[in-house]
Amino acid sequence: MFAHDRKITDVKDGALLALLSAGAYGYSMASNYNVRPRPAEVMVKGKAWAVVQARETMKDLVRGSVIPEFLK
Repeated sequence: MFAHDRKITDVKDGALLALLSAGAYGYSMASNYNVRPRPAEVMVKGKAWAVVQARETMKDLVRGSVIPEFLK
């Protein structure tokens, strides 16, 4: 849920929806708690936009992890 008791217009399939403030759900306060990948970060100026931080993948989350031999 991103809003409670708020009216928004109907959002059509394929439409873009901007949440201008997402608190801890945005990239700057995000973490990998519960093995959740961090979101992408998009910078917008007028009608121009660019992904400035790519969304993390599961491969990103396990990079550097090692299974000790005694657990194999």
